[in-house]
Amino acid sequence: MNTIPEELLIGISQLFTSTIFQIGENPVSLRSLIELIISFIIVLIISQGFTTFIKERLLLKLGIDEGNREAISVIIRYLIVAFGVVISIQGIGFNLASFAVVAGGLGVGIGFGIQDLTTNFVSGLTLLLDRPVKVGDFVELEGLMGIVKKISIRSTIIKTNDDSSVIVPNSKMISNKIVNWSYQNPLLCLRLSIEVSENSDPLLVTETLLQIAYAEAGVLYEPNPKVFFVEFGDDCFKFELLVWTDRPTDREVIKSSLNFAIEYNFRQQGIDFPSNDRDLYLKNPEFIWSVFHKNETVNNPGVVFENSHKMPILPKGIKKPSSLSGLLREVTYFEHLTDIELRQLIEVGYRQRLRPQEVLFRENDPGDAFYMILSGSVEVFVEAIDKHLNNLDTGKFFGELSLMLGIPRTASVRALEETILFAINKEGFQKVLTERPDLYEQIIQEIVKHKEELSERQQELREMQLVDAAEDDENPVNWVRKRLKNIFSV
Repeated sequence: MNTIPEELLIGISQLFTSTIFQIGENPVSLRSLIELIISFIIVLIISQGFTTFIKERLLLKLGIDEGNREAISVIIRYLIVAFGVVISIQGIGFNLASFAVVAGGLGVGIGFGIQDLTTNFVSGLTLLLDRPVKVGDFVELEGLMGIVKKISIRSTIIKTNDDSSVIVPNSKMISNKIVNWSYQNPLLCLRLSIEVSENSDPLLVTETLLQIAYAEAGVLYEPNPKVFFVEFGDDCFKFELLVWTDRPTDREVIKSSLNFAIEYNFRQQGIDFPSNDRDLYLKNPEFIWSVFHKNETVNNPGVVFENSHKMPILPKGIKKPSSLSGLLREVTYFEHLTDIELRQLIEVGYRQRLRPQEVLFRENDPGDAFYMILSGSVEVFVEAIDKHLNNLDTGKFFGELSLMLGIPRTASVRALEETILFAINKEGFQKVLTERPDLYEQIIQEIVKHKEELSERQQELREMQLVDAAEDDENPVNWVRKRLKNIFSV
């Protein structure tokens, strides 16, 4: 049987153990290099496996968000790699003290060559530790918008809305102006500018825009959408609609959907956009129309003119849907309000959606909101004795006295079908009363007109010991005034 010659084995051993070169006082052999490479591979495998376990198992169970999980796992991985490298180098008998001298000399020479790499490295550590931007944030950088998918030591990966991945050096993430739409708040605010013709009704514009915002699936009910009358333009009024969404990647889709809805609903409501065309306005178009279309007018007595410069568009008997402002005027306490005061009520209100059989409130719950049914229907009942009281459908309102006088609910309310409510809560109503003291007095005068019901409510509160001695008064006007002042601090 052939055996390997002893001289060959000695030669191979000398090949692996002989010094190839020296770093300071440390000889470097082929064996030490192989051991070092194997050690590095083991360190990388261990760091990757451990950080994956930390991020996807431990930190996830602790309820830590994606951005913090990524930052913690990256920092731990680099710490493991750093310590692993040091231990591996020392494990092969390498003296790091002598290496530091050599590294210092080489650092001066190669420092300029890796300046950008060093800058990105430091910037990466800053992003991971300071966390002005973290994984999962929706950011905007130099016109680029997208979600941060990964932050490494050298670069940050941003996934744009068109599913492309952009690699951005960390130095740009630190030195450039960046808009982080998710910083301290996961919600994104969308701002739409709208111009309408100067003959438009600002109240109707506000109401229509809010209705559109609440109807959009991607828009949140909280924070409430807002409408601002920005300024008077040249032959137009300028408005801004502010809405919030928790779907930042759908930003453009939501804006497009809102724009389509605005155009359609403005057309339905007769709200015009400004035009640069020169139009001829007639003071009495009805007369001109009757002259040239005498027979049509006689044969179609239902023809009506919607405004001073449009031809008839709606036949008699066909009405536009009731507006929210019109519905609010049907509430006894709000029927004499001006358009400005109604607009404030509409702005502080919000929409609330109920599923079929969902209970809105129960008897004895705090009376902290007033409701109006925009669509659908609800049932009013007494749960304690299982007694049906009434069904209310679109246009009906309830809970106004409970809100204004702080009276507990006397019955329960639940939805009979998919229902959308317009609601004004205590905070919103207090805001209006604070800003409009004249409205405060108007409401008082309307409330005291219902003296019989008012006396019953006052007696109920006395029996429930919910009337403060300082506010109790036999005079209903004085009692209501004190009650409102006590509840709403006005």
